[in-house]
Amino acid sequence: MKRKYGVMLATGVLWLCSILLPLLCIMSRAVSQRWLEVMLLVSLLLGLLLCVQWFWLRRIEQQQKIAVHGDIEVAGMEALFRMSTPMLMATHDGEILWCNETFSFRFTQNRNVVGRAVQDVIHLNLAALDQSRELLMEHNGQSYRVRATHSIQGEREIVAVQFLEITDILRLQNENTNSRPCVMLIVIDGYDDLLQYARESEKAQVSAEVERVLDHFMQGTDGIIRKVENDLFYVVIESRHLRTMMNGRFHVLDEVRQIRINDRMHVTFSIGVGEGASSLAESEKFARQSLDMALGRGGDQAAVKTENGFCFFGGASKGVEKKSKTKIRSIALAMQELIENSDQVFLMGHRFGDLDSIGSACGLAGAIRLMQRPAYVVADRQSCLATQLIDRMEQCKEGPQFMTPEDAVDKITENSLLIIVDTHNKEILESPALYQAAHYVVVIDHHRKTVNFIENAVIFHHEPYASSASEMVTEIIQYFRLDTEISAIYADALLSGIMLDTKNFVMRTGVRTFEAAAYLRKIGADTIQVKTLFSNTISMYSMRAQIVAHAELYKNNAISAVKIPSEDGRLLAAQAADELLSIQGVEASFVIYLTEAGVSISARSMGNVNVQVIMEQMGGGGHQTMAAVQLPGCNIQDAKEQLLMILEAQEKERQHA
Repeated sequence: MKRKYGVMLATGVLWLCSILLPLLCIMSRAVSQRWLEVMLLVSLLLGLLLCVQWFWLRRIEQQQKIAVHGDIEVAGMEALFRMSTPMLMATHDGEILWCNETFSFRFTQNRNVVGRAVQDVIHLNLAALDQSRELLMEHNGQSYRVRATHSIQGEREIVAVQFLEITDILRLQNENTNSRPCVMLIVIDGYDDLLQYARESEKAQVSAEVERVLDHFMQGTDGIIRKVENDLFYVVIESRHLRTMMNGRFHVLDEVRQIRINDRMHVTFSIGVGEGASSLAESEKFARQSLDMALGRGGDQAAVKTENGFCFFGGASKGVEKKSKTKIRSIALAMQELIENSDQVFLMGHRFGDLDSIGSACGLAGAIRLMQRPAYVVADRQSCLATQLIDRMEQCKEGPQFMTPEDAVDKITENSLLIIVDTHNKEILESPALYQAAHYVVVIDHHRKTVNFIENAVIFHHEPYASSASEMVTEIIQYFRLDTEISAIYADALLSGIMLDTKNFVMRTGVRTFEAAAYLRKIGADTIQVKTLFSNTISMYSMRAQIVAHAELYKNNAISAVKIPSEDGRLLAAQAADELLSIQGVEASFVIYLTEAGVSISARSMGNVNVQVIMEQMGGGGHQTMAAVQLPGCNIQDAKEQLLMILEAQEKERQHA
């Protein structure tokens, strides 16, 4: 400090002298020439001294800056070395140049690792870190967020890596996720029909056994369960327990199935769960959507709605047939009002329309014709599998009008009504463009509900327990207010659809199926005429026999993988799959065949195997006893191997259940 003040005093004196000397020089000029020379020499020396002092002061200042900077670097490196956050410095190639004591303690047990490769010490890929700038890693049970900073020192690139411990943060995040409440809705399928004729003591016994099963199901969870109605239970559980239930594939579905009524009918549950919601209200909304999906797929299953879609569990039993027709009556009256208020009606099924799709559309067109409204059945003849039915309907003067999808799109108006039959999946419609152009849509379908269902329908009549769309249409037209019955040719079309999907009243046949068939027979349906719609040529019969002959047995499944040299490949594959079920011991059949786009699989079952679930895993869908999938860009061998993997996984799951 004294040195500083001394330098300041000397500098002040020198500057003062530099100011006074020029004045003295002027004054000395008047005295003598010699005195003037002496003063000029003194001024020159003083100026030189000032220059030397200026350079000296600059040097001192630079030395002070260097000293201060060195002190900061030393203090900074010492702080980095003592810092509680692990850090290291390495070359771009991964050679460790330096690490602090926290890194050495946590990652290397205080061993000297300078000069070694980072990958050998902590298994950290610097190249991947360079691309993402941030990575998560685990080491000795601790979680770290790793960040890197790059700098150039001379000719080398130095990477400074920081390890921020986030173990507690991740633990709190996991705890928050696991403790998030989820809403679950449990419904007893067909409760009123199950206990319609049961005694009060039987009802009480069933109720007690159901509650016992649910209490066992809720054991080990911190959730709550409340009985809202006789057939509805409201459950709130934490996400951690829901994942346990999902891992156990909702074993409560199997337990409740052991409860029987009158030693004949067993009790089943439909469960809807809302997971991943941001609030309880949103979780309940998800749960109701999941429950609708589970019921739409036939019941006896659990549906979990997450942010990424639906997950399904169960679905092994058949849908419970409802005996009440009150809903049919209200739907028929509402549909007739829509038809009468529209200027024209278009009826459309799914791609590659079969007898059920075309037959139900034709039957409904016959009823609409009696309402004095123009009706058009939209079908693509090039891909249709029911051309015999279309040809017969066109030969009749009273038959419906058929229209190509392109013409229908051009003709539809804002006041037109589109009725979609035998499908509710908007991705497999005969004409998606027609669906997009329609302002009013009605859906009539019996297939189990899929994720891509039509959401904007004015009327969505969906009954997964029904045998066919033709059965549903037959029930509806009985409640139309018409002056007369539909013509016999329309009755033939509806009966052909029922016979196709029930395999001549063998599969998925309930009481209401026979009631619908009896009504059609009553108004003039001819079974012999209907039977001719199923006739084939001798060449088609021969090719179908070849498909059956090439079948291989895997467990209780028959699999036939063939190249069908025919334009009727889809029809032949479906017929062969049906025929394979007649082989003793076969519970499900699969026919794999080539198409123009790739490979398709036609699947059938006797009811014990849910082929819809199998086809859904491959990207397809359908019904419990009838399903299919299209695999574009695939070959037969790959499709067969994929199918075998799914069947093998299901077999292992059955053995562990």
